[in-house]
Amino acid sequence: MPSRILSIFGTRPEAIKMAPLVKQLELDPAIESIVCVTGQHQQMLDQVLDLFQITPHYNLALMKGNQTLNGLASSLIASLDDVLATVQPDRVLVHGDTTTASAAALAAFHRRIPIGHVEAGLRTGNLMQPWPEEMNRRIVDVMSDLMFAPTASSKANLVAEALYGEIIVTGNTVIDALSLTTTRIANDAALRARLDAYLPFLDGSRPILLVTGHRRESFGGGFANICNALADLAKTDTVQIVYPVHLNPNVHGPVQSALGKARNVHLIEPLDYLGFVRLMQRATIILTDSGGVQEEAPALGKPVLVMRDVTERPEAVAAGTVRLIGTAREAIVHAVTDLLEDAQERDEFAHRINPYGDGRASERIVAALAGRPFDEFAGGAGRQAHPAMPVASQEVAG
Repeated sequence: MPSRILSIFGTRPEAIKMAPLVKQLELDPAIESIVCVTGQHQQMLDQVLDLFQITPHYNLALMKGNQTLNGLASSLIASLDDVLATVQPDRVLVHGDTTTASAAALAAFHRRIPIGHVEAGLRTGNLMQPWPEEMNRRIVDVMSDLMFAPTASSKANLVAEALYGEIIVTGNTVIDALSLTTTRIANDAALRARLDAYLPFLDGSRPILLVTGHRRESFGGGFANICNALADLAKTDTVQIVYPVHLNPNVHGPVQSALGKARNVHLIEPLDYLGFVRLMQRATIILTDSGGVQEEAPALGKPVLVMRDVTERPEAVAAGTVRLIGTAREAIVHAVTDLLEDAQERDEFAHRINPYGDGRASERIVAALAGRPFDEFAGGAGRQAHPAMPVASQEVAG
């Protein structure tokens, strides 16, 4: 009888990283795959579900305007308890560090349902950075009996904490998703043209600075610094700045107010995953506070400057594929300016080793769930290991 696996996720980043795993689960005769989405990011979540052609069995649509984390968590636990009672899964899979992941794991734990944690073991050592994600990820690991660590250093974190579950190094499923997406873009000229036509204002002869910023710990002063730094960078014609602005009003309001009329700054609505991957391909430098972008952009050969003081992805810092620069105004301006002026350093970024995967993480996870043998991810997969991620003729000058 197939093992009944219930995958639960609710945000766009979770959906991107779980999508290739869900598709792999669907193909395995030893597994009955059931999907529940919570709708923590409903609009952005739907874009990813459509892209990967995933139809969830349950869609809780729990997100409300101005909802607190406690309000969301309580709604999640109550609603997911009903789903668990109906489905009666043999195992629940959750991903990463969201409120959905922590609430789903707790609901499953209360029902004594085994938990598999995808992307386990990431740590900063500081519960306030990132907040509340660092706490979420830690408590999910404590409750899980199967921990799918993306890297050897993530596994080492879990071993050091002496957790009771089994730990398997798989690589990160985001590289699986990225490989699927870049292959689709590379094989469809009409799709590339359509994606590029969405941003007709971009000048192919000038460097593009792609910005993403939405972390809660940056609300207030941090975002003011970021906006002021971007305004400083935009005063010359050296660079064109593209910022897909997160829908969270704590981000959207301050960014629009500070940069809405700034020259050389293009504030756009959040892109779907296809559009965002294409924009990453075209970018010269990526300035971000996102965890996922720290993993994806190096696989595309892009220099990444991270507007955070600490990161739960130290492998990228050690490998030289990302650089931590903090959120101070002057530090951001100097880091971007220096990299724009140093073509050799940008090229060195492009050829450093990306430690996050070989595109087979989902295969390893499904094999483990089905009880079949597999080889753990050894690490050190670089751009050359990803022939499905072509970059030629996809980058602008600079």
